[in-house]
Amino acid sequence: MEKFSSWKKLRSLEWKKLKRMEWKTGLNSSKFSSKRRWFLPALLVMVLVLAGQSRALAAFWNLSGDIAVHDPTIIKEGNSWYTFSTGPGIQVLKSDNGTSWYRVPQIFLSEPAWWNSAVPAQKDLDVWAPDVQRYNGKVWLYYSISTFGSNRSAIGLASANSVGAGQWKDEGLVLQSNTSNNYNAIDPELVIDASGNPWLAFGSFWSGLKIVKLDKNTMKPTGNISSIAARPNNGGAIEAPSITYRNGYYYLFASIDSCCKGVNSTYKMVYGRSTSITGPYVDKNGVNMMNGGGTILDTGNVRWKGPGGQDVVNGNLIVRHAYDATDNGNPKLLINDLLWDGNGWPTY
Repeated sequence: MEKFSSWKKLRSLEWKKLKRMEWKTGLNSSKFSSKRRWFLPALLVMVLVLAGQSRALAAFWNLSGDIAVHDPTIIKEGNSWYTFSTGPGIQVLKSDNGTSWYRVPQIFLSEPAWWNSAVPAQKDLDVWAPDVQRYNGKVWLYYSISTFGSNRSAIGLASANSVGAGQWKDEGLVLQSNTSNNYNAIDPELVIDASGNPWLAFGSFWSGLKIVKLDKNTMKPTGNISSIAARPNNGGAIEAPSITYRNGYYYLFASIDSCCKGVNSTYKMVYGRSTSITGPYVDKNGVNMMNGGGTILDTGNVRWKGPGGQDVVNGNLIVRHAYDATDNGNPKLLINDLLWDGNGWPTY
């Protein structure tokens, strides 16, 4: 029985490695004939040995159903998974197993009164880059409203006792920016530090990514805004911060270059780390992310173009969108297990 169990575990590991190869190359193992599939495990071992890879390979989740998203954030509640994303009223997907997804009603059916005064040009319930997390017994949903290419922007907040129950409460304006600011108040990310205190990371282009401490009761800013990453020599092209804490370090993930151009998108994901939540964050080469540093995590492949808008969950899961070259460049949900190498750097 033990031998049979070990054999199943080995085959399961081989399958995960095969799916990892599919993600990296864009190939589909189902195209191999049954007569040829027998040599794949041996081939994978050879590839891993020749490449000097001693670590396990993270699983690329095989998703089905409605997975059309942009800037996804994910949460698990009970046995259900929920993904929130950019779109009219904040779009929501649900899954009963984490892999098969279907669309459920959006969060906002009408605009809260404060939206128009904060961002007059915002139209059609167009809501960007939400972030969802549970903290202090409630579910908090941060989001942003803006118009493309402008920093007349605002970050808003909604709350609920549970995702499944719904009944979201508009908590109003959290933070805003305009032409007098050197930052852009979009792409919010709730971050909980090692002491259990809430912070809000945000930012896109302009002077880069920021972070500010939040009041535990209001979940709105208190104190000064700190800068944590910028790209001064690349047109400021950095956005979508996601921060996770692990073994004494805060890890900052971000998206750089250009999104929203389908298969022509040049989006890619980078990371750095710091012993302090407010930085300085440095990449694997020791380059400060305020000076354009950032180690590349993913640039996409032949099928999945421009991966970004990422959300790191519990330090072991990473979700993002990428543009599907086999489907007219439509953005879709991708999920991977997130692994860590022997030196404490992320990989998948």
